[in-house]
Amino acid sequence: MDDSRVFARMKARFPLKFLDPVSGKEGEADTVDISANGVGLVTRDGISPNTSLEMWLRIPDQHAPLYARGEVVWSRPAGNPAQKRLGVRLEKAELMGLARILWLRRGT
Repeated sequence: MDDSRVFARMKARFPLKFLDPVSGKEGEADTVDISANGVGLVTRDGISPNTSLEMWLRIPDQHAPLYARGEVVWSRPAGNPAQKRLGVRLEKAELMGLARILWLRRGT
């Protein structure tokens, strides 16, 4: 399988809030995996590819939520029929946010 990722993905389960700044639609999701330039999400909200999102990831490290912006690259049904699985490409590499997640995982 050809995978052109620059940054490796790691499994990470954190709650996330999002906003579609164009429509004003807000929602919640859970991360499935994350890298410095992308996030895999599961949500009950139907979000189409090419939708821009502002996201606030709640990392349990006593700091403010991690803010990121990105665009939905793909959307498909998740294991639960009421949920969708999304792939979001981040607008810019989020290295500091990834460092926070790695630091948190190091302690487990």
